[in-house]
Amino acid sequence: GFASVVAGHPLDTVKTRLQAGQGYGNTFKCVLTVYRNESLAGFFKGMSFPLASIGIYSSVVFGVFSNTQRFLSQQRHGDPAATPSLADMTLASIVAGVISVGIGTPVELVKIRLQMQTQPYNKANVKLNSTVPGSPVYRGPIHCLRTILQKEGIAGVYRGNVAMLLRDVPGYCAYFIPYAMFCDWITPDGSIAPNPFSIWVAGGVAGAVSWAVCTPMDVVKSRLQADGVYLNQYKGTLDCMWQSYQNEGLKVFCRGLMVNTVRGFPSSAAMFLGYELSLKAMKRCQTETNP
Repeated sequence: GFASVVAGHPLDTVKTRLQAGQGYGNTFKCVLTVYRNESLAGFFKGMSFPLASIGIYSSVVFGVFSNTQRFLSQQRHGDPAATPSLADMTLASIVAGVISVGIGTPVELVKIRLQMQTQPYNKANVKLNSTVPGSPVYRGPIHCLRTILQKEGIAGVYRGNVAMLLRDVPGYCAYFIPYAMFCDWITPDGSIAPNPFSIWVAGGVAGAVSWAVCTPMDVVKSRLQADGVYLNQYKGTLDCMWQSYQNEGLKVFCRGLMVNTVRGFPSSAAMFLGYELSLKAMKRCQTETNP
């Protein structure tokens, strides 16, 4: 999880600015704008909270997925270690996606609010909050979370949860299934387990595919969660989709697609490689302790 956040956060900041910000233009222009205005530190805004919580989040997602698979294999074949079918992997991915929203929504909200709080806001005839756009609203992740709780309550902390659910359920199906299939495909015949390079490549491909699939709903989620730094523009998921479509057309739902896909490769490659190597290390320790 740590490896995933560190590898992917700078491009995640660019993706969020493109999806929910204004005046950034294309990806290259966005990178230059962030660097000129905020230096390298600007790409790492909002990283501390995901970094602190990614261990729990990843444990839940991967744990729910693998244990659901084992449960289904036990029910169908009487052996939890049996190779899962495509239907089993799909159902396990859906369960992991649903469960992940409960933990992931507050983390994503705080991250996006911190990433977006210094972006310029240019919209006429809108009554803004007392904070001047372009100046920091939150002093850090804890202050951000506390401010949201005070102003909006628990419902505010889970702002964008419907959009995140619609993003993560298909997103995790396009994450775990391609990983398993691609990993199996590139692993040489006769090998007991895939080598680290196979895991890295399969994880990277799975991440790129997953983010390409869920980018449209990721745009909606980013806009909903960024909404509220200076004003409240959207009433909900459908209203956000409708307003975005009316103002910018269908192309708005592809904002950040290239950045998401490019970021998905190193981020997910690091995630899966860290996961598989950690499991192997723990199993080795367990075997040495209990021969």
